[in-house]
Amino acid sequence: MKKERKIIIQPLMTEKASILQGERNKVVFIVDRDANKIAIRKAVEKRFNVKVGKVATVNVGGKLKRLGRFEGPRSDWKKAVVTLQEGFKIDFFEGK
Repeated sequence: MKKERKIIIQPLMTEKASILQGERNKVVFIVDRDANKIAIRKAVEKRFNVKVGKVATVNVGGKLKRLGRFEGPRSDWKKAVVTLQEGFKIDFFEGK
């Protein structure tokens, strides 16, 4: 099994992810494409010291992009929506 630093690549900061985090206590991450839900759950719990209620994953296909007459695909990636249990929270932008 990969280490939790390799499983969680980065948090996904979009407008929809911010709404999910504020209203429904869900956090969205970009994760390794080979990671399963159990590995993602363990990595989030160990790295952020929280309890995870549920994990949902989505495989996102890369778009075809063009630069002039040349075109090529962007990389495929995996998104994980992690629901935290009641009373736990992850703050990515903590003020000092």
